[in-house]
Amino acid sequence: MADWNRGHGAVDDMLDAENKLLADNLATKVSRLKSLAYDIDKEADEQNSYLDGMDSDFLSTTGLLTGSVKRFSTMVLSGKDNRRVLCYISVGLVLVFFLLYYLVSRAQA
Repeated sequence: MADWNRGHGAVDDMLDAENKLLADNLATKVSRLKSLAYDIDKEADEQNSYLDGMDSDFLSTTGLLTGSVKRFSTMVLSGKDNRRVLCYISVGLVLVFFLLYYLVSRAQA
């Protein structure tokens, strides 16, 4: 009977060592998951602040465009001389666009 208790103690020691090894592996995996969760949280906070900055930029751009449209509407609704100037400016901008398009396409070829 003494042999049976001695063999049983060796099995307990082996199982205990295996449990400690598995517990250490589990602790390593948990710490890695904790680190990943922290990194994800940090990245989410950074992206939220970036999006908040973009929101304020879009609001300022909207205000700028609204003012430009109001000035443009005022100029169009005013007299005949302003319409002629507006027509010249529009034709000039179209010509500049085509000139730049031609130069860029020629530079790429």
